[in-house]
Amino acid sequence: MQQQPIGIFDSGVGGTSIWKEITRLLPQEDTIYLADSKYAPYGKRSKTEILELSIKNTEKLLEFGCKIIVVACNTATTNAIKELRATYQVPFIGIEPAIKPAAIRTKTKKVGVLATKGTLSSELFAKTSDQYTRNIEVLEVIGTGLVELIEDGKIDSPEMYALLNSYIDPMIKKNIDYLVLGCSHYPYLIPVLQKMLSDQVMIIDSGQAVAKQTKTILETLNLLNPKSQKGTHSLYTNSNIGPLEEILKSTDVDYTLGKLDF
Repeated sequence: MQQQPIGIFDSGVGGTSIWKEITRLLPQEDTIYLADSKYAPYGKRSKTEILELSIKNTEKLLEFGCKIIVVACNTATTNAIKELRATYQVPFIGIEPAIKPAAIRTKTKKVGVLATKGTLSSELFAKTSDQYTRNIEVLEVIGTGLVELIEDGKIDSPEMYALLNSYIDPMIKKNIDYLVLGCSHYPYLIPVLQKMLSDQVMIIDSGQAVAKQTKTILETLNLLNPKSQKGTHSLYTNSNIGPLEEILKSTDVDYTLGKLDF
């Protein structure tokens, strides 16, 4: 089992932001990544649909013999991970908006959360938010359309700037000092967001925390790969391979890309 790969899935290319953190922290591990772009974005789907898609992806990763599965999607985590853990023996790592560190560190007592509808309306997000944000104003904004533009390779486009500005401007006017990114696609928007936000606003995503948790669980279960050489990485999409190819240009990890029907 130690030499089996880490499985990772997302509703599209966004979860590669998590994949990059995992490969950086655990360079000896092999990985399999599924970009479920055919059904992106999950954020506007029903809980039942999200669960069905999460099960489909999990079973495909289990066919690859994955020893642990990272649900690199906020919407799938908040809507399906409880059922996945109850159904399968393999350990699961989830991702949810990093509201806790923002709530602890904010000085203006105003925090922005940019996420999908599926995440913001979930029971898990509500529970986490209620637990840590007493006496703090949380400005929740649904990032409608952002995932689609990222999937289309339009990160640095006029449409993206206009859409993001419409979401971020009300937060700036409310004097937020932390912006929490509640979708694994959104870290790819950080260069754009930094142009819109002052240096006083810190942007938080969950990538490093998810990678650290993955390492902790592998250590605890004695599943760390003992080999010394670098891992192998296979990434698959069930849609156009172009966006995945484009978003991985900046990585320094060797990988193979493929199209797969799942």
